[in-house]
Formats: sequence, C-alpha cells, structure tokens
Amino acid sequence: MRELPAGPDAVVLDFADDPEPSAAVGRATAAIRRAIGSDMLRATDVIPSAHTVLVQADRGAGIDVLGVHRALRGARDGAAQSDARSDEIRIPVIYDGPDLDDVARTLGLGVDEVVALHRDARWQVQFMGFAPGFGYLVAQEDPENRWARVPRRDESRTAVPAGAVAVAAGYSAVYPRESPGGWHLIGHTTAPMWDENYTPPALLEPGRTVRFVPADDAGSTP
Repeated sequence: MRELPAGPDAVVLDFADDPEPSAAVGRATAAIRRAIGSDMLRATDVIPSAHTVLVQADRGAGIDVLGVHRALRGARDGAAQSDARSDEIRIPVIYDGPDLDDVARTLGLGVDEVVALHRDARWQVQFMGFAPGFGYLVAQEDPENRWARVPRRDESRTAVPAGAVAVAAGYSAVYPRESPGGWHLIGHTTAPMWDENYTPPALLEPGRTVRFVPADDAGSTP
C-alpha cells in the first residue's frame, strides 16, 4: 500500500500494487468505516475507488494518519472483512442485451450460462462514479474472477440507454441515464438508479449488496 497526501485534512491509500486491489480496497474501506463508527478515528468521509481509498477529515482538523493505520491493522487481523450491508438490493433484469453472444464467446460459455453466472452472483457496490447513480459492482465469492476476462468494447457506443445492464473489466453496472459507454450490454432493467425526488437519490451506495433477479420476481426493491 502507498500512502499519498491529499492536503492537510485527507490521505489517499493506494492499493494498486496489491495482488487483489479490489479486495484490499474493500477491506480497508470497511475497517476505516468501522473505526469512524466506533469513534476510534475522527474522519468525515471514506471514498473508495477501483484501487484507492480517500479518507477525509473536517476542514482544518487535520487527518489522523496513525488512526488510519490502526484501522488498517484491524483489517489485516480480520476484524473488518466486509463492508456488505444485510439489506440486499434486488434489481429485476431482462437478459436481452445486444452483447450477450460476444460475452458468451469471450467466457467460453453458452448464453444461458452467462445469464446464470450473472444472476446467481452476489454483487457488492465497490464504489460510485462516472455518472450520478452509477455503481461499480464486483462479484463476491468468485475466485476465478471470470468477469475480469471481459474487456471493454473496442469501440464505445455514443448512446447507451438508461437501465442497460452491462459488464466490463471485472465489473457489472446499470446505466442510470442515457450516456456514452464502452461496456458490454447484457440486459436491461426498469429499476431507477437515480431519482432526484428520492432521499437519497441514488439506489446504490458503496458497501451495498446487489442481486440481479428475473424481471417478474416480486420484491425487487431495496
């Protein structure tokens, strides 16, 4: 892990050189949040990304780097193995995406097997980005990391419809609104990912567990 300064009141933890950066980010995020929740660390925000975690303190308060290290030791000791929340989000999906065949060929599977692999996985929101409500989901308990074999498309689409369910580079996601995109589209959902009239407006947040279910499955809301 590299420790990078981010001003007097924040620090960035960089796990890019870790053998499993995503897992390391998840453990660190969970440990730091637990330390904050138990008043062992004074910080106001923890923002994970693909390979880094930003820990932010109040303006002018200074960042407690030693406290961050104590929290990370808890992660190494197994005190904070997961940041998953028990209130699982169920997103109904129709698997009719135009890239299903391409994804199946890449994985060496049949289309039905790809659908089952995506639907049966327990996904966790690692971080948010790209657009409001866009969550980067990683499959839990997948030692083969099969979704990492699916790269981004060679050529991005200029317009991906809202609700498109997609995979690329080890992640899955749902496009919250129409936008350009270079991920492989495998299905679609009518579940709103972002609505300014809701509190909070985003359906997803880091640490939440997500299941993709058939579109006719009842109880497909958080």
